[in-house]
Amino acid sequence: MDARNPQTEPLRVTRLVARGGEPLVFDLAAGDRCRIVDPEGRQAGLLLVSSQDALGAALPALAEDADGRAAASAALAARGADPSLFRGFRVLSEDGAPGAAVDFEVAGDVACALLPDGSDMAPDEQTPPTELTVEIESSGPARGVAPAPLAAPKLDLRVKAATAEAYRVKAGDYIQIIDVDGRQCSDFLAFDAAALEKGEEFGLDPTVTRTLMATANPGPGLHSKYFDARLKPLVEIVRDTVGRHDAFLLACNSKYYEDLGYPGHDNCTDNFNRTLAPYGVKPKAGWPAINFFYNTTVGADDSITMDEPWSRPGDYVLLRALTDLVCASSSCADDVDPANGWSPTDIHVRVYDASESFSRGIAHRMTPDSEPRLTRESGFHPRTSALTRKFVEYRGFWLADCYSDEGPIAEYWACREKAAIMDLSALRKFEVIGPDAEALMQLATTRDMKKLAVGQVVYTAMCYPHGGMIDDGTVFRLAPQNFRWVCGEDYCGVHLRDLAAEHGLKAWVKTSTDQLHNVAVQGPKSREILASIVETPPHQPAMNELKWFRFTVGKISGVPVVISRTGYTGELGFEVWCHPSKATEVWDAIWQAGKPHGLKPLGLKALDMVRIEAGLAFAGYEFCDQTDPFEAGIGFAVPKAKTDPYIGAEALARRREHPSKKLVGLDVSGAEDIGHSDCVHVGRAQIGVVTSATRSPILGKTIALARLDVAYGELGTRVEIGKLDGQQKRISATVVAFPHYDPTKSRVRTEVEPAPAG
Repeated sequence: MDARNPQTEPLRVTRLVARGGEPLVFDLAAGDRCRIVDPEGRQAGLLLVSSQDALGAALPALAEDADGRAAASAALAARGADPSLFRGFRVLSEDGAPGAAVDFEVAGDVACALLPDGSDMAPDEQTPPTELTVEIESSGPARGVAPAPLAAPKLDLRVKAATAEAYRVKAGDYIQIIDVDGRQCSDFLAFDAAALEKGEEFGLDPTVTRTLMATANPGPGLHSKYFDARLKPLVEIVRDTVGRHDAFLLACNSKYYEDLGYPGHDNCTDNFNRTLAPYGVKPKAGWPAINFFYNTTVGADDSITMDEPWSRPGDYVLLRALTDLVCASSSCADDVDPANGWSPTDIHVRVYDASESFSRGIAHRMTPDSEPRLTRESGFHPRTSALTRKFVEYRGFWLADCYSDEGPIAEYWACREKAAIMDLSALRKFEVIGPDAEALMQLATTRDMKKLAVGQVVYTAMCYPHGGMIDDGTVFRLAPQNFRWVCGEDYCGVHLRDLAAEHGLKAWVKTSTDQLHNVAVQGPKSREILASIVETPPHQPAMNELKWFRFTVGKISGVPVVISRTGYTGELGFEVWCHPSKATEVWDAIWQAGKPHGLKPLGLKALDMVRIEAGLAFAGYEFCDQTDPFEAGIGFAVPKAKTDPYIGAEALARRREHPSKKLVGLDVSGAEDIGHSDCVHVGRAQIGVVTSATRSPILGKTIALARLDVAYGELGTRVEIGKLDGQQKRISATVVAFPHYDPTKSRVRTEVEPAPAG
């Protein structure tokens, strides 16, 4: 019988990711099966192994690759391995299809380093190094294996299922709480150690924390701290790979199980009482705790419900102690409901020294089965972070919410009257190449790609078959069969690759987000600023020649850039695209050139004001997969006559002829705060919802975008915005045209006056 038969011995499957141009080091044990996959295609790799005999003839020998070996060797050396003892193998190919894979089984223990080939991509190229995935099948149980430490741990503590452990942590040290097998709640307590020694008990207080942080569960970033009853912060969140926890319930206790008919059941409260007794902590009947990985929801009727945790094997929360602490962590004992996926498992705790340095981050997943990726900093972050500490997590990147010197109103006026610069690197970029690239983009988007000229940009929608939107974005045509899709949603890349496979199209969709970062330079002075520093070759448009929705290729201070006349503000503006390694040089050149013109940095708060005034759609607000482009106010991106069929075409034709909802502008009476999802009424009936709203500085009034029933979409219709329960308080508003600001788009279309003859 096969010793690896899953009916007798389940396989442990480990999935790792080698990011483009970055080496991944991993170990294989005798009998392991390894598969290396190229998800996007056209990505070769270098595999270094410590024992050629372990692989036998599974892979062909590789000719020496000095550059590739150097990068991978450095990673091996960091692990204490001797790179000179490793042999190299070429895996996959530079023209491979998406999903191409190589499989092999190892006969003995072997250390490996995998490096996806590729160097920095110039902004006018389409050669991004992309990820390779490693899938390792190992015999033996899949449970109980904690991920590798983030650094050398000072404490390595296993909290067995349905137990609790107490431990001391010094100020500044890091605490990593790991869900080893996934779907396992871990209650967390922390007490001021100095106060305990004096006989005073000050532990984490969820109510104080929620009040001070104005959030149910703090996350990494500006709002990251947990406080005690004295309003003193005890810990802060540094990393969170789950993003869904609970901070308003007790740890499970004997009464909970007694009420369910399970007297004497193990519970976290009793386990905490036992393990904390040696530290002088008085027992409680129920401990207020931070319930990491616990998935509870407050319903519209204020009822609290729960379901299985979102956490997966190896997920963790990383905290930092802000004073000397006595801590306790449990593995929740609950096996009578979904709280722990019906089967309690181990929790692992590691403590790292204060001298270690860990980036802040929240895990972002492209799709539910993707590997988590922590929030990253853009190439411009060294410059933006010198101007503000007010960063928010936005689609996997840290972006400035506003800047410290003057705030969003000043940033807003700079954009409207002079010029502003903003980091928009979180936009997702995909290189679509191959003989069928045009056919793929024609199939996937609402616009007619056959009408798009080389050097031109077009704004378009990408829809599902039922007409609901996946995303909006811009398409750049770099060459006859070379496109770049710029959007906000990671899933677009998966969708495009699936379409190509389904329709038999020879096209590759390569992710270039991490090879192409960008700033927007917007405002009346933007052209003047960039014209003074941008050099373009003779065959490319100069800044004064660049038309709306066109792009050019050039250099800023010797750095290769692509500059598009696009933006998200309703003003004359441009976007500057470069490799992140050169981002600070590009920022510095623009910043210096912009100083005489009053250039200021622009954060997300000010951007929201200008984009609402300009009537520009925002994902999750004006549209989602339940709204079509017409309902999102971008029906202009769906031409009536397109030469070829595309995804969603039939549904959109039907929706065009029989609309049920319409996006409109609202002028709102008074100055009360109006927000996304506020209900809109005529009489008692709700007839729509506010999608976006702001207090417009330039118009001197509150304005909104709203999706209404078509029966109430006529200009001049009087409606009311409901507050409280939608009935008790109403704010009057009038349906108006949008954009509210510059409805003819004369400012964004502004061209340079031709020089007088002679």
